[in-house]
Amino acid sequence: MQESLDALAGDFKAVFRDHPAAVTIITALTPEGPVGLTASSVASVAVDPTAISFSVTRATGTAGALLRADELQVHFLAPEHAAVATQFSFTGGERFAPGQGWSVDADGAPRLAGARARLNARILDTLSVGGSVLVVAQVTSLERDAAAGDALLYADRQFFSRGDARAL
Repeated sequence: MQESLDALAGDFKAVFRDHPAAVTIITALTPEGPVGLTASSVASVAVDPTAISFSVTRATGTAGALLRADELQVHFLAPEHAAVATQFSFTGGERFAPGQGWSVDADGAPRLAGARARLNARILDTLSVGGSVLVVAQVTSLERDAAAGDALLYADRQFFSRGDARAL
């Protein structure tokens, strides 16, 4: 039985490793300062109310701080953000560093220059699934850069853009 569960887990990882996803950085302003992480699990849920979902792999550290925050910012990345996305993707990565393009909005929340879009959201609900947490958040405001280019995509442990992919 364990062998078939291991095979299922391996196949599951392989399927999603080859399934491209858009890359975002989710941030929040906490009493300890700004926190953020890279996420490729952001998806639309509903238009009324306007809601998104995403998952985090644990409810501790940066993810735990995001789950306790009053408001989140979801930055939709462009290809030029690949280095920033990498830094936000692992524990100990350099975050909100000079040269990464961060500033703050009127409320003090993080803002990434050149992001294709930035959503502000409040968590509506969470669901623990194994060691992960699925989050549903209501979008309270949205800023979109109509002049922004391609989305930063992620598959098979690599960043790329649609321009890098072969068109059918």
